[in-house]
Amino acid sequence: MSKELTQKQQQMLIYLEKQIQKQGSIPSLRQAAIDLGISHTAVAQMIKSLEKKGYVQRSGHYSREIRLLGKKKNREQAVHRGREVAVIGGIAAGLPMYAQQEYDEAVLVDGDLFRSPNLFALRIQGDSMKDAGIFHGDLVICEPRQYAANNEIVVALINNEEATVKRFFLKENGIELHPENEAFSVMRYNFGEILIQGKVVGLVRGPEQTARL
Repeated sequence: MSKELTQKQQQMLIYLEKQIQKQGSIPSLRQAAIDLGISHTAVAQMIKSLEKKGYVQRSGHYSREIRLLGKKKNREQAVHRGREVAVIGGIAAGLPMYAQQEYDEAVLVDGDLFRSPNLFALRIQGDSMKDAGIFHGDLVICEPRQYAANNEIVVALINNEEATVKRFFLKENGIELHPENEAFSVMRYNFGEILIQGKVVGLVRGPEQTARL
């Protein structure tokens, strides 16, 4: 049980544990694929990896029966290396991210990499930051903050209404928010028009793949 799990394997183990607690059995590979939003093949590969590392055992015809192995404490230690971060749909004016309690979606990230207690995630719309490797549909992992240093990628609230992810620059006469796409123009604002809500510290491209920025 000493072998390290990848982020994908951690999420799969969490999912299996929750399903056992909820319905008393392991779901089918097809159901797991639907629940996790990944392919049937990806589920099978992760189950196989968990088996090789000693966390599950497959048996029965075509190895369709799956059961968890080892001491519960060891499984919990592997699971707890991951942590859930709330995906928020928008930013309320003047309301810190960590003050919001109810969310419809969460994403699993590596707890060893992301240690801040009050992380939140935003889903990117559009391609204004594509040259920074941030694409439409990505989730950016953010650390709540009300200040920014030049050249940091931040979540900014514009005129208490619209949230945007851009690169921050403080100028003598105001604030500039720079896109990372030549097709978009630099956004310029007076000091009172911008409220920094967080710094982007990570990126999630798919259900489990996280990259540190």
